[in-house]
Amino acid sequence: MVDPARIVHLRGLEAHLRGHIIAQDHVLPRVAAAFARGELGVTDPTRPRGSFLLVGPTGSGKTETFTCAIDHTFGPGHLTVFDMSEYQDKSAVTKLIGADRDDPGLLGRALRDRPRGGLLFDELEKAYPLVMDLFLQILWNGRVTLATGETVSFHDHYVGFASNIGGAEAMRMARSKFASIEQAVLRRVVQNLRPEFVARIDETLVFALLSPDAQREICGLVVRNETARLRGLGYDLQVSSEALEFLVREGFHPQLGARPLRKTVERQLQDAVVRELFRSGSAGGGVVVDFDARRLVINA
Repeated sequence: MVDPARIVHLRGLEAHLRGHIIAQDHVLPRVAAAFARGELGVTDPTRPRGSFLLVGPTGSGKTETFTCAIDHTFGPGHLTVFDMSEYQDKSAVTKLIGADRDDPGLLGRALRDRPRGGLLFDELEKAYPLVMDLFLQILWNGRVTLATGETVSFHDHYVGFASNIGGAEAMRMARSKFASIEQAVLRRVVQNLRPEFVARIDETLVFALLSPDAQREICGLVVRNETARLRGLGYDLQVSSEALEFLVREGFHPQLGARPLRKTVERQLQDAVVRELFRSGSAGGGVVVDFDARRLVINA
């Protein structure tokens, strides 16, 4: 029997995602459904609990979506991320599964440290071609044999592959309907990835470009999180609408999307606190913009 409390928790996953992921409502029910299938034990037990190919423009929420789903399902600390830009040469497979019988590789170590949870392979398109053979094993058999001779299982893991494939097309088609953009991105996926890999993925999800309103909403969410954290340190800040608009302009990038936003918000708010501490010895109050210096300041 499935624990009723577990069912209630899983039922709340979609709402949790909607509270953290902005302007991607079309993919969130599919993510929640895939995790529910995996956690309630109705999927094929010989394969990973769920597999996802997350594609589309940079900075649209691909990594954040998978991370949020893993955190809600298992709790923080159950996700391992591999940046495939670091696996572009012949040593890539060896790095992942080990070089000899004393070396389990980074993948073996990750599974040992986190026997359940999620594995995210970011920037998939940059991986060395032979790494794709490894991914096919993971998706089809749910097992990989390490250089140590040990066979490790992915049956208690969700596997995500994030890629910017199709992102350039999406940018060029910014004024088109999303259905047309989605079709163009999926065509690019088929052209760039091996068909047997795509066929073994449970959910291929195309993320949408972020509109100015979505960018503003995301910025508001990031600001709320950072001001709450600073409030816990004793610095009570009220960010003005003018300051929010400034952060939107500074934090979003035409090619990188929302990716630089968090760092921009953190840097601007933290620097404002530090400057006010240097000036008066305390920091709290309204946050406004010093346009001449292009920075935020605190009006105590």
